[in-house]
Amino acid sequence: MSLFDLEQYRGKRVCVALSGGADSVCLLHCFYTRMQNYGISLSAIHVEHGIRGEESLRDMRFCETLCKEWGVPLKIVRVDVPALIQENGGGNVESVARLVRLNAFRELIYRDETDLVATAHHLGDVAETILFRLARGTSPAGMKAIGEFPFLIRPLINVSREDILQYVCENHLPHVEDSTNSDESYTRNYIRHTVLPAFEKIHGNAQEHLARFAAQCARDDEFLTELAKKEIKYMGAHGDMLVPAELPESLFSRACLLCMGAKTDYTSANLEEISKLKTLQTGKKVCLSGGKTAVREYGNIVFYVEEAEPIAERPFAEDFFVLAPRPGLRADLDAFPAGCVVRARREGDFIVPYGGRKKTLKKFLTDRKISARLGRRLTLVACGAEVLVVVGVEISDKVKITENTKRVGYF
Repeated sequence: MSLFDLEQYRGKRVCVALSGGADSVCLLHCFYTRMQNYGISLSAIHVEHGIRGEESLRDMRFCETLCKEWGVPLKIVRVDVPALIQENGGGNVESVARLVRLNAFRELIYRDETDLVATAHHLGDVAETILFRLARGTSPAGMKAIGEFPFLIRPLINVSREDILQYVCENHLPHVEDSTNSDESYTRNYIRHTVLPAFEKIHGNAQEHLARFAAQCARDDEFLTELAKKEIKYMGAHGDMLVPAELPESLFSRACLLCMGAKTDYTSANLEEISKLKTLQTGKKVCLSGGKTAVREYGNIVFYVEEAEPIAERPFAEDFFVLAPRPGLRADLDAFPAGCVVRARREGDFIVPYGGRKKTLKKFLTDRKISARLGRRLTLVACGAEVLVVVGVEISDKVKITENTKRVGYF
């Protein structure tokens, strides 16, 4: 009985993640019995989490004995997950254990001890994950049931648990059982032992259909995400990102998720708040975690990081602006009064624009459709509350070039 084709792993170094359970023993045996035919160099890794006491140690000893009998090199990694959780102030045991395993697998690749790490995820795992996420609430992106990493392979991913157990039985393979697997107080165990069998009664191929549905969702999501990426505009040195508010919701929500970034701890409520910005006036914003903010600016939603500190005030130095002629605003340096400073905008600032009348700086920026976000980043030359230059934007009528100008500054 052959469960998968080894041709795609020909000539590779493969390390099997061995827990000692039926699934991983089956996977190891599939490679072990045919590795010579495909020139595969085989090894195994066992991660002992320190979670189940003596039973966990029993599993480790079983893996040591099995690999010794089969002549498969075994690497054992021991991590005290409960202690790790305590040191870091809490965490979900399963999630932390999963991260510990993944880090152990990465270390194998980093140290060039193997080319690929094989895990025993199977069709049932995919179906369980899909049902769990659908019940909890998820998006199409959540239908990528099993996380993908370049160095991980899952040869049994299209194989049912029933076929795996049949293989184990036919080949008289020893294995150990995790006593917690039968505890239906764990949601995944309840899905595995109660919910999935009920689905199989409705339709015998329920697991395959769930997996096929997940794969289709993942493909559609990948396509729509690529379209959403193309709609994002990147603005300036600050790394601001702009999303058109009129995008169809399927693209808008994906573009927003991309702008928030994978490291941002967002929720579905955040997405709902951002979506509401589309109907609000310019300037309305939503504060996100990680210091990010989403703000409505005319026909767009802009994602940016709030500046920690405004521009530091410093005396106005003429030579700073007159290093050499360059494109930009020109002003009469001799028209600047004593006591001018370079600074950021302040409440109460006003300007007499070139050829115009006095107005508050806020009104001036609004008329120019310069948002508050950008306004906070502007560099000004001011004397008291009067703004004489908005660098790169406008000069005051009071410092304009005239026929009597002798020294020109470039701003």
